[in-house]
Amino acid sequence: MVEKSNAELLAELGVEAAPKKKGTYSPREERIIAGFEEIQHFVEEHGHSPAHGESKGIFERLYATRLDQIIDQEECRSLVEEIDHQGLLVVENRTPESSKEYKSDAELLKELGVEAPKEGDVTFLKHVKTRAEVKAAEEIAKRELCEDFEKFKPIFDAVQQDLKSGLREAKLLVKNAQIDQGDLFILFGQKAYVAEVSEGRIHGFDNNDYRLRVIYDNGTESDLLLRSLQKALDRDEAGRRIIELTAGPLFSDTSGDEDLASGTIYVLRSKSEHPTIIENRDVIHKIGVTGGKVETRISNAKLDPTYLMADVEIVATYELYNINRTKLEHILHKFFENAKLDIQINDRFGNPVTPREWFLVPVFIIDEVVEKVRNKTLSNYRYDVESACLVKG
Repeated sequence: MVEKSNAELLAELGVEAAPKKKGTYSPREERIIAGFEEIQHFVEEHGHSPAHGESKGIFERLYATRLDQIIDQEECRSLVEEIDHQGLLVVENRTPESSKEYKSDAELLKELGVEAPKEGDVTFLKHVKTRAEVKAAEEIAKRELCEDFEKFKPIFDAVQQDLKSGLREAKLLVKNAQIDQGDLFILFGQKAYVAEVSEGRIHGFDNNDYRLRVIYDNGTESDLLLRSLQKALDRDEAGRRIIELTAGPLFSDTSGDEDLASGTIYVLRSKSEHPTIIENRDVIHKIGVTGGKVETRISNAKLDPTYLMADVEIVATYELYNINRTKLEHILHKFFENAKLDIQINDRFGNPVTPREWFLVPVFIIDEVVEKVRNKTLSNYRYDVESACLVKG
């Protein structure tokens, strides 16, 4: 039996296959879609569909008439039905009047018996913007001055410092990112801090969303729904989540489905016959981070001054996830700065070289440091060379 295509099966059922929607819209279609999104925003804010009546405000009556004509016209209805997550296009309980074409706001106001306000009037309605214009301005428009910003400013200052030092990282977001109280994001170029999350999911049009208080690093704040913040983050191609360096299972033998394998911290011991190395071999170690196999990295050690022109042995490795390995390596080297090995050797051409990344540190201290990174307490300690131990301060 010959397998039939979806189009052929639909034809047998008497269903006409709908053509694919265009990737771009005409200016008129943009106005219709943007107008419908304004209605959706009204519903989110007020919890009900716009209604007719002289007792209603101008905007609500305008939206109610606009919704009627969208419902009444097949072209308009099919254009927005895919984004109608609130069920506004259901014609039950609505009595739309027949309209031959989608009318402007000024024409709708005239039908409502309202004189179109002049520019400068608080109720003046400019042309309906395109979807892109509406979405770009939406987040800024909803923000207001944060009266207690001084309480949050230290958070933003600390985050900025952590980003510079490598203790935090701005990570790409997944679609519909999870949002919790205390989360930090970069949204349209500004840092955003989720200061409060409502106790219950009792907000929004369907009473199934959380209400957030979001503080921005420019001293403003917004009161918005969790889904609204998710949509804004999805729209911003440069949107990021700010995470701590040690967020997630950084050092583990296994990784979860969502963990991003970033590399391996390695600790090496030199087999060099240099007098200084021979005398202190058990406490001289090279500490580095690689994204590949450690064995591959050290395969030509005896020809590389980085490895003291000698073979090396792997003493310890720590697999890491969800972390910027370059920044972590910088942090580890800075932490052991006062224990850096000061030695000069000759490369294979006889030129003097001072290798980096070698430290006078016992392996058990390196283990402790890795553990401090894991439990986010490394910043509370320093390495004391004389006693060869970690001390607070």
